[in-house]
Amino acid sequence: MSFKKDIHVRIGEIKSDIGFLKDLEISIGKIIEEEWAEEAGPTPFPSIVDLRDWDLKLLQRYKPFYMPFCDLCCLCTFGKCDLTGDKRGACGLNMAGQQSRIVLLACCIGAATHISHARHLIDHLIKKFGRDHPIDVGGLNVEVEAPVTRLVCGIKPKTLGDLEDVLGYLERELTRLLAATHTGQEESNLDFESKVFHAGMIDHVGLEIADIAQISALGFPRAEPEAPLADIGLGVVDYAKPVILVIGHNVPPAAEIVDYLMKNGLYGGVEVTGLCCTAHDVTRYNPKAKIIGPISWQLRFIRSGVADVVVVDEQCIRADMLIEAQKIKAPVIATSDVNCMGLPNRTRDEADRIVEDLVSGRQQGALILNPAKAAEVAVKTALLVAPRRMKFKALPDVSDIIEGARNCRKCDECRRACLNDLPIREALAKALEGSLDALASLYDECVGCARCESACPINLPLHSFIVRAAERRLKEEKYKIRVGRGAIQDVEIRNVGSPIVLGEIPGVVAFVGCANYPRGGAEVAEMAVEFAKRRYIVVASGCAAMSIAMYKDEEGKSPYEIFPGVFDAGGIVNVGSCVANAHIAGAAIKIASIFAKRRLRGNYEEIADYILNRVGAVGVAWGAMSQKAAAIASGFWRLGVPVIVGPHGLKYRRMLLGRKDKPEDWYVYDARTGEKVYIGPAPEHLFYAAETKEEAMVMIAKLCIRPNDTTKGRSIKLSHYIDLYKRFFGSMPDDIHLFVRTLADIPITMRDEVIKVLEEKGWKENIIPDPTLLPRLVRRRAGE
Repeated sequence: MSFKKDIHVRIGEIKSDIGFLKDLEISIGKIIEEEWAEEAGPTPFPSIVDLRDWDLKLLQRYKPFYMPFCDLCCLCTFGKCDLTGDKRGACGLNMAGQQSRIVLLACCIGAATHISHARHLIDHLIKKFGRDHPIDVGGLNVEVEAPVTRLVCGIKPKTLGDLEDVLGYLERELTRLLAATHTGQEESNLDFESKVFHAGMIDHVGLEIADIAQISALGFPRAEPEAPLADIGLGVVDYAKPVILVIGHNVPPAAEIVDYLMKNGLYGGVEVTGLCCTAHDVTRYNPKAKIIGPISWQLRFIRSGVADVVVVDEQCIRADMLIEAQKIKAPVIATSDVNCMGLPNRTRDEADRIVEDLVSGRQQGALILNPAKAAEVAVKTALLVAPRRMKFKALPDVSDIIEGARNCRKCDECRRACLNDLPIREALAKALEGSLDALASLYDECVGCARCESACPINLPLHSFIVRAAERRLKEEKYKIRVGRGAIQDVEIRNVGSPIVLGEIPGVVAFVGCANYPRGGAEVAEMAVEFAKRRYIVVASGCAAMSIAMYKDEEGKSPYEIFPGVFDAGGIVNVGSCVANAHIAGAAIKIASIFAKRRLRGNYEEIADYILNRVGAVGVAWGAMSQKAAAIASGFWRLGVPVIVGPHGLKYRRMLLGRKDKPEDWYVYDARTGEKVYIGPAPEHLFYAAETKEEAMVMIAKLCIRPNDTTKGRSIKLSHYIDLYKRFFGSMPDDIHLFVRTLADIPITMRDEVIKVLEEKGWKENIIPDPTLLPRLVRRRAGE
């Protein structure tokens, strides 16, 4: 696709059949020259309602189950309105409508964050590299460079400039979605839910264009299965050197820091470390940079005093970062207009003057919106501040912990405030007896939110007590992570397309989302390793990808050293930061496009129907999730990919649950005959909250089952489902008869016990259809 802009035509006089024209001037803002031979599908650049029918099909099967986190609506000055029971608010909205409206707002916030991130990133990269800089995410190995964008928008972007036009569409749709949440607009909860899906879809486009832009311009790994290994963990930092800590999601300032160090011969003399997705992306830029850990490590690392300068960009940064940095005398440099932190804007000032003010302590920080200048200031400040700080710590001594334990009122407010219900009071009591082991044992499960400290009536620094008690372990945290590889190669899709669609690779499991896990990061690593051993394809991104790395086997190897990074059975694939989640959705889309040769261009409904019925993929977001994660999840729902969340996910107010006890919900068209065929509850849910790791693992195996599985594929999937169920719950699943279509589906080694269940349930054999929810895809009508 190419564009010609700002074309002006001026005609002095012209006579024609339609009349006499004089002094005619025509101005054309843009002409799109089409170079893509594939025929456009029915929904390029879809509006809010263009995919509504598809959404309603999904919502008919996966009905919203609301769990009001709050019974009141406080969004306008009519309120507070009590919505309990059958009550309606002053505007007429009921509880279902209000809950779905709040979900839509959350997803719009998440989508806006990613789209704004993409806008900032693309504007920066165009300014630095030009509009004509080519999109290249994998050379000859990746011909479908932007599967989500092609699917949704119906265009094939070739340059950074092409991505600006996609951004314009995303920003328009986002504004329309937000408008729908205003008082007196939408009233139907199902239409709110449809708009939630729309927010998720445009979010995925925003993710994709952000990541393909930075891959193309910044030289990140281009679809490399064996991308380099990088260091991760609190123990990997060389404390003797000046340390710069970057936090957030938008990598330009961090990349400029690396460039400045290289240009000035300083690389190796300064430690560049990172938290959260900026850390992912700076290691994609230069794998010698170091990742401290996921986002919940912020307070741990700041209070350890190791960082000499803190550079923040945007998203998921603690709102008290400046206060915490001041405790350890570390200057803060803010680099984004969405996170100014109350700091003076020094963007136009000379770098040396800013450095002088930060080093002298006259200012605690500065807002610098020029990434290159922010990098220069960060490096110069770190070199000058490091010798003076002597790694000033905000962690207490052991004597402080003992004294704190002595003063503890035993009110248990800390435990009531704790996200994970940790027994902090009891651990303090043990400290008073002389043992810090109980406090240290909380380290793994503490998510670093510090709500315990805010709740403590005598202001004990309880999070710091936990970190101090575990300090020895903290310094021993040294792991390896494979840096984010970006896209999945087309040839990988060709290799796995058939076994995935036929069910012989039992599924694709994606671990995504934030790191505030109910029982610590080890659970995510355990689940990833379990499914990699079972020959599922495991993919990961963001904080979840980091948590998987922070686990070692008996030989001291991390999962990224044990399992290959290829998108194939038994692989563990780190695609990269949050914006790289688009490559996970893109892989599912490319299976339909490359393997099954379904038309991709602007053909969303057909591709989603294919994925729902044939691609056994499941997303897992185990931690408490941000609004961004909600938007990512809703994008997967519209594509027909189920998502499992941990117990914190209940706070998102509703699940999307199927009813396996209602056979009428589980009929599809057989595309061969047009007949409606019962397929069983596959996949059973679209959005499900699991209370435990064990429940989640059983549900992962179950939700990978698809109507299109061959008998061999279904047998493999059932063997994993039954095996995990029996291991964790000690019995046969009570719904196994719903997933056996023919006797050939039964795993050979479990044949006797499965047949016994089938006989008890009065099971009858069924056919295996060519499944679709779309009547227009039926090739021959029944009776024709």
